[in-house]
Amino acid sequence: MSHAPARRFFASATLCATLAGFSVSIAAGFDLPTKRTDLSESDLQRVADVTRPTADFSKAEQYEAMQAGATTSIDPVTEDSFSHTSANIPFEEEQNFKLGNALFRKLWVSAPSSTQASDGLGPLFNARSCMSCHVNDGRGKPPEGGPSATSMFLRLSRAATTPEDEKAIAQADVVNFPDPVYGHQLQDLAVPGLAAEGKMVISYREERVTLGDGETVSLRRPSYAVTNLGYGPLDPATTISPRVASAMIGLGLIEAIPEADILAHADPDDADGDGISGKAAIVRDHRSGGIALGRFGWKAQNATVRDQSADAFANDIGISTPDHPDAQGDCTKAEEKCRDMPTGVQKRLGAEEAPGPILDLVTFYSGNLAVPARRKASFAETLQGKRIFYESGCISCHMPKFVTRRDTPDKAQSFQLIWPYSDFLLHDMGDGLADGQQVGLASGREWRTPPLWGIGLTRTVSGHSFFLHDGRARSLTEAILWHGGEAEKARNAFSSLSTDDRAALITFLESL
Repeated sequence: MSHAPARRFFASATLCATLAGFSVSIAAGFDLPTKRTDLSESDLQRVADVTRPTADFSKAEQYEAMQAGATTSIDPVTEDSFSHTSANIPFEEEQNFKLGNALFRKLWVSAPSSTQASDGLGPLFNARSCMSCHVNDGRGKPPEGGPSATSMFLRLSRAATTPEDEKAIAQADVVNFPDPVYGHQLQDLAVPGLAAEGKMVISYREERVTLGDGETVSLRRPSYAVTNLGYGPLDPATTISPRVASAMIGLGLIEAIPEADILAHADPDDADGDGISGKAAIVRDHRSGGIALGRFGWKAQNATVRDQSADAFANDIGISTPDHPDAQGDCTKAEEKCRDMPTGVQKRLGAEEAPGPILDLVTFYSGNLAVPARRKASFAETLQGKRIFYESGCISCHMPKFVTRRDTPDKAQSFQLIWPYSDFLLHDMGDGLADGQQVGLASGREWRTPPLWGIGLTRTVSGHSFFLHDGRARSLTEAILWHGGEAEKARNAFSSLSTDDRAALITFLESL
């Protein structure tokens, strides 16, 4: 039995001090830590031992079923499986979770309104609430012929065109540059009296793929366009990139993974020659302005759960927060009527439409949505699929385990062994998944490795089985077959499996 794909993960945590050249220069240039400072040397070795990928597939690993440590939810599987609070938060914090939940579901209305604590929507927007995109706190989907694309939207941007632009990206001052008229995101909805920006149009072309055993699978290749543009044409240099909403579970734990442990697996120049060259996303924290490691969003453009929440308030709903204080949201100077619309700022409540306490509560809620416990982790077919997943090289990017920081601000997330199955790095996924849009250090071919925990409950929670950044894949099999670039070897290994072995690998994924 070969375990070559797992070798790069066998290094101990102490190797964080001797990262690959690019990682060291990035960490040094931006003052990111290259070694954990929250643990003793003996604890560092314990972490290295417990996070080493297994070579024994005869039984489930210790604690494997509790894939989010003590925070794991053991509630019965239902459509609400992604909406439970972390199992170990103290009783006195449950109120904050419930208040954050109410604000996450809250429907915002246009200003002025008699409900003054709930107005300020837009003026241009994609959704009226967080839950509109993250239904049941799960993943979004393409509109599939329906009238609404609420849980899917188009990012707009152009690349750097001047030395000043390039410097701004290199210094992480910006991640890219907006369309001069339509801004960073196409808003397909608007408050009364204002025209929406446009509508996303998707068309698909079916492509047949023949697997090693002769079975054929149909993949759908999407094409995207924008119609009914309300404010003139898009800039010729503007790229459009579709994104579906991601599942909300385990976000606080992801933030609690030490930067050094993520950076330890970055190898952008493929110094070890394994064909995998993940690189770290370097961004700025919205609140402090300081350099941070990007780990949230399809291209890892946000550093923290708070950053991700504030970004969604601003771009998806058009609600200002202390981190994004512009009450007109993504309205540009070219959209004059939008800039002139009334806002929902109530001076008696604060300087923004969603003042600090609101953002704090939504952030707390988002950071404490529990990951459900594994199902059938010790079943023979699941273990067979796990072995194949490892041997096929999937864990080169979908790294199984981390141990969170001991000194986390939220004690519930402190020093937890977690199983997200992601390295949270950027990887070249090939031409098939390329969107041509640069986001910070991520090129138009690169995407952050998404965590896999909870993926097997997608249909139960979200009512569909669409995967990847734009929901093009209608099954986990299709999602794997779209992998290219650095993941092509793993994709080809999957394609060459027998029918039974492919089914076992899918069974393993469905257990997560």
